[in-house]
Amino acid sequence: MKKILLSFILMAVIIMMGGCAGSKKVAYFQNIDTLSLAASRGLYDAHIMPKDMLTITVITTNPAASAPFNLTVSNTVGTSGQLSTAGVGSLQGYLVDNDGNINFPVIGTLHVGGLTKTACEELVKSKVKPYLAEKENPIVTVRMASYRVTVTGEVASPGVKPVTTEKMSIIEAIAQAGDLTIYGRRDNVLLIREDANGEKQAHRLNLNDANIINSPYYYLQQNDIVYVQPNSVKAKNSAIGSSTTIWFSFVSIATSLASLLINVLRN
Repeated sequence: MKKILLSFILMAVIIMMGGCAGSKKVAYFQNIDTLSLAASRGLYDAHIMPKDMLTITVITTNPAASAPFNLTVSNTVGTSGQLSTAGVGSLQGYLVDNDGNINFPVIGTLHVGGLTKTACEELVKSKVKPYLAEKENPIVTVRMASYRVTVTGEVASPGVKPVTTEKMSIIEAIAQAGDLTIYGRRDNVLLIREDANGEKQAHRLNLNDANIINSPYYYLQQNDIVYVQPNSVKAKNSAIGSSTTIWFSFVSIATSLASLLINVLRN
């Protein structure tokens, strides 16, 4: 009996010591007071990727001249397969194909994959100008429809998170997922990214280190997957499983029977 009790006490002490050591790994940006963030200076621009949906507007002083470049759509097919009204004057969207191209009215095929919005606007402007009057200086606006990233693993609310502002950092994505659980490893977060050619790459990120702000992976891209790996405590708890629960129940029953037997023998 004494040996069993000593084993339980020893196990509890080990778990408590592990918890104290692990608490040092919970805080984000631990060295931010001693770190230069100069490398992160500058505003982030999302790059156009295959399967992005673009809305492109061309504005000129003569609306009739720009009309051929601003196609509108009045009807769309909904997710249920039924035809629905999109609204008067809704602009035609342009889906970027796997080669990074769109089919723009009058001009034809445009390669926009890998471009920022600003670069895409300049490209469209240069292609449109030859079709306009000599002194006409068109204003081109490109908008990207919302895209999504996936946050899974040891977070409070895993799932697919929409990005409606064309810009989301990994910290914002994790915040939308309810933050990491106490069992999530802050020092080894996995980012899976697919580039414009369809090639996937894996990157390991340390959220304890403030250098993450200077990282090229601080801002997420379309279809990024963020996976938070469980720490050793969670892994050990998972290894315990139902079999250990049954074992503890068996020990409890055996202890009760032994206690009852001792009392009977004493009497």
